[in-house]
Amino acid sequence: MHQAIEEYTGKTLDITWVPNSNYGDRLSVAMASDNIPQVMVASKIPAFVQSAEAGAFWDLTDILDQYPNLTAENEQILLNSSINGRNYGVFRLRDEMRTAVVIRKDWLENLGLDLPETVDDLYELARAFTEDDPNESGEDDTYGIIIPQWPGGYATASPYDVIETWFGAPNGWGERDGELVPGFDTPEFLEANRFVKDMIDQEYINPDFATMDSANWNDPFFNGRGGIIIDVSSRAGVLMDLFKDADSDDYGDYVTMAGNLIGPDGERYSYPTVGYNGFLAISRQSVRTEEELHEVLSFLDTLSAKEGQMLLNNGIEGRNFEVEDDFAVPIEGDSEAEVIRNDVTSFAQLGTQSNGYLAYSLLPDGEPERELWDHRWELHERDMETAVHNPAQALLSDTYVQRGAQLDQIIADARIKYLAGQIDEDGLEDEIERWYREGGQQVVDEMNELYAQLD
Repeated sequence: MHQAIEEYTGKTLDITWVPNSNYGDRLSVAMASDNIPQVMVASKIPAFVQSAEAGAFWDLTDILDQYPNLTAENEQILLNSSINGRNYGVFRLRDEMRTAVVIRKDWLENLGLDLPETVDDLYELARAFTEDDPNESGEDDTYGIIIPQWPGGYATASPYDVIETWFGAPNGWGERDGELVPGFDTPEFLEANRFVKDMIDQEYINPDFATMDSANWNDPFFNGRGGIIIDVSSRAGVLMDLFKDADSDDYGDYVTMAGNLIGPDGERYSYPTVGYNGFLAISRQSVRTEEELHEVLSFLDTLSAKEGQMLLNNGIEGRNFEVEDDFAVPIEGDSEAEVIRNDVTSFAQLGTQSNGYLAYSLLPDGEPERELWDHRWELHERDMETAVHNPAQALLSDTYVQRGAQLDQIIADARIKYLAGQIDEDGLEDEIERWYREGGQQVVDEMNELYAQLD
């Protein structure tokens, strides 16, 4: 793969590979050194934000549209990846819509129920999956929705964040009366959490929701204990693979999905992703002139052309994959093909695809996988029309850079305590007030100041 990319681009590459598990630490160490690589995968961690705004990385905001394969197909993602409206890298494209309600298909059929369309349908489905013996065991041994302990804070794509958006709450931040407000300080946030708490009180959600290891999220679904997971749609494919290993004939009977649900007001508010996973930033220490910058950007532009995207994401046609029905089909039983496929998982991290994904998707293994694939993308295409974007995604206030993680955790902890019955609604509102007192009000003031400066 390394040789193939060098041959395709005409450049000699020196790549330092770093495990994802400690990439953030290595990134911070690299930025503090005197030997920063020309190009590095970065994210909006405080150290990078401070370095970029101090001039350590090239500001590409007014340059990228000179390169056709680096020109963003989606302006919203370009804005999301910026720091206060300035782009200090080429974002790495990811699916902009991934939210799904993954459901035990056999349980639906056992109870004669349809896929949910509204939050009321979800409530009734959770009730039925808890009380109406969906697995036909004759025992009281199921619950409707499976939620694990969530490792992130507020506005980190948890099932709670998704449901709040369905109820009309802002996605992280929202504009109310011309001002940015945090989503948790809205009536819709409280209404959504009353809804979730009611399902918890009725035992329609697993009782260990506050402590269940997220690594075990699939287990109750697969083992016939829980019937609904609110997460990314790719989880449905993972679950189908588990059922396929256990039942290679009828594995298509167990998993289906719905998309974003219609809220209490009759409108659909869909929860999107930010649309990217980090970006390729260019160091001014290692790339000193505009001529050198052009050389680097031309290289990245070449990599994001269709042929480059195919190389990074699929591999080498004829050696590890073939093309069938506009899908990539792996070449099996060849040790070299296996090596190339493994290498692709690393080299794909160099891809940006900000001009849109042009490589091949992997051909689904069988008819059930293909049906699930087609259904998944139909839902996502529909839901993109009602996506609720975070208008503050590009904004980073000084106070938030310094204290945002701790402030977000105040809300996340308060939400869990409320849902678990450890505090009441007044206690939840007290914690929101504490958020304001401990720096939140300063964040709100700074965010609105930055928001007013956006073009």
